[in-house]
Amino acid sequence: MHISAKADYAMRALLELAREPSRPLTCEAIASSQEIPFRFLKSVVGELRRAGLVRSQRGCEGGYWLGRSAEEITLLDVTRAVDGELITLRGEPLAGLDYPGPATGLPDVWREVEAGAAAVLGGVTLTSLLTRGATGVTGAAAATAATEGLARRGAA
Repeated sequence: MHISAKADYAMRALLELAREPSRPLTCEAIASSQEIPFRFLKSVVGELRRAGLVRSQRGCEGGYWLGRSAEEITLLDVTRAVDGELITLRGEPLAGLDYPGPATGLPDVWREVEAGAAAVLGGVTLTSLLTRGATGVTGAAAATAATEGLARRGAA
């Protein structure tokens, strides 16, 4: 699975907004804090606004806020808002994928991979990420926890 720079930047920008929900942040402040190219971030935030994940206000008191609570925004929401389909094959969605002969079962595997990724991303909210960062759970430990969660769901 490929995680685009756009999705990564969008998630990082939303986490900045979730960290201080009481005041608006400018794109300049988010870009500086997260070391994201400003022009690219500006277009990403526009997509997040169109998806309802952020709201904006112009003027000297303006900036961006979360469009919903951090508890309600999942990484799946963010990925779909900026990239569309979670996983594609040569740019096409997996839904109608069909192969002949001995490869007949392969599209089902690709769809299972997509469902598994959607389950992991859909189970992680901005709030849970802020908590995870604050408690020191990082990288490998977080991946292990997510994998174990999927295994438990699969066993149920």
